[in-house]
Amino acid sequence: MMSTLPLSRRLRCLVPLLAGALLAAGAAAAEPVARAKVEAALPALDAQAAKAVADGLVPGLAIAVVQGDALLFAKGYGLREAGKPGAVDADTVFQLASFSKPITATVVAALVGDKVLDWDTPVAALDPTFQLKDAYPTQQVSVRDLLSHRSGLPGDAGNELEALGFDRATILHRLRFVPPSSSFRAGYSYSNFGFTAGAVAAAAPTGKPWEEVAREKLFAPLGMASTSARHADFIAYENRAELHIGGAGRWAAKVTRQPDAQAPAGGVSSTARDLAQWLRLELAGGLFEGRRLIPQAALAATHQPLMTRGNNPVTGAASFYGLGWVVEYGRHGVSWGHAGAFSVGARTLVTIYPDADIGIVVLANAFPTGVPEGLADDFFDRVFGTPGRDWMGPWNAAYEGMFAPALAAARARFAPPAQALPGAPSAAYEGRYANAYVGGAQVLAAGGGLELRLGPDGQARFPLTHFSRDVFLYYPTPELPEMPSAVTFTLGADGRAASLTLEDFDGFGLGVLARE
Repeated sequence: MMSTLPLSRRLRCLVPLLAGALLAAGAAAAEPVARAKVEAALPALDAQAAKAVADGLVPGLAIAVVQGDALLFAKGYGLREAGKPGAVDADTVFQLASFSKPITATVVAALVGDKVLDWDTPVAALDPTFQLKDAYPTQQVSVRDLLSHRSGLPGDAGNELEALGFDRATILHRLRFVPPSSSFRAGYSYSNFGFTAGAVAAAAPTGKPWEEVAREKLFAPLGMASTSARHADFIAYENRAELHIGGAGRWAAKVTRQPDAQAPAGGVSSTARDLAQWLRLELAGGLFEGRRLIPQAALAATHQPLMTRGNNPVTGAASFYGLGWVVEYGRHGVSWGHAGAFSVGARTLVTIYPDADIGIVVLANAFPTGVPEGLADDFFDRVFGTPGRDWMGPWNAAYEGMFAPALAAARARFAPPAQALPGAPSAAYEGRYANAYVGGAQVLAAGGGLELRLGPDGQARFPLTHFSRDVFLYYPTPELPEMPSAVTFTLGADGRAASLTLEDFDGFGLGVLARE
């Protein structure tokens, strides 16, 4: 069945969905691997990473490999920002995007271990202000439900509000207006703000902000001094990787991404060396340098498959979602992993093969690219003794082809009509509009035409281009400037617009704003 979401909203859905679905391969029953075999695979990994940068597939990369309690490899490649001095090294800070989710799951596991909550504690008991659309899910939804994406909340809910500049509290409050995409616990729908709500609720009994809880429970005990869930900390580092878009050979740092609103789901920043510390903790079942930081049972719960996701579209592995982790069953046995992506210029990956006691982190400062998965899959094939297949090509094709169908459809749908119908006078459209989910919108004369203002204090501003009659176009996705979305006005008997419909918000039926 074809999605009813508008093109630009489907675009924003695709990144987290593919960043979850296009994951490193999965599981069947791996054998322990000798250290010598892992070390023998490292020169090829090093050479391939260097070649990926030299070939222009990414501006910069950082990689860490851990086996057991030992860091075997940590290295950077390329540049922090294309065209400028400043090399990537193992201590360069990258924005992790959805790679943040398994890190958040580890933090929540620490809280569960401290008996601050249980995985099945209802969110209403932790945060009585949180609501979903329907009463029963509101009463019953648990931290486990939200961290495994089975609350029924549609995947893109809240993302578009974040893009307009709304803060976390506002977005989480407005989730109560969103109709569910499935019955409670009956469907998998990858939701950044559902996940965020679960993590924030888990931290609520501590009386501290999520960001501070993450630092106290995980980053500080592991010595992850360059890791944070605050964007201000990321931009304070000189040795940080900028985000790049444009494609191979055309990379440019054009767009920034401030993800504080969804920090538990996508706002962590870190280095390859810091993340190796976290890999050691995960591989040791909650032990770190001889100390028990997280009870084994609390951490093990995060790795249990809860929701089916079908097969991995590149590797064919059977894929499931646990608590912040994707659990896959494929050619080398069971794996735990998660990919991250910002369409404005980030690609990240973690993959762990627990039976073999090995984990890898690959961080890249560009989008679209499948380099992290390509490197990781080739590395594990060599470790497990099955090298020879090209993984870089299929993974690059998967990411590079993500937006092509949506762009083609948009160009066809919004091609200039042969006989565009004239619109009403500009004054008919000018005014203030609002609904409970989007908040306020203002349409006013600006620059010889009309401008749409959305978000807090109208800070998100978009010129409107007349298309035909009472339909106008605007371009809400800066990294894809050719991707339009429609604004349709409905005129009343007095010749003035009584309402407008924002196509970008109408996939949930929440795009109609009435004139105030």
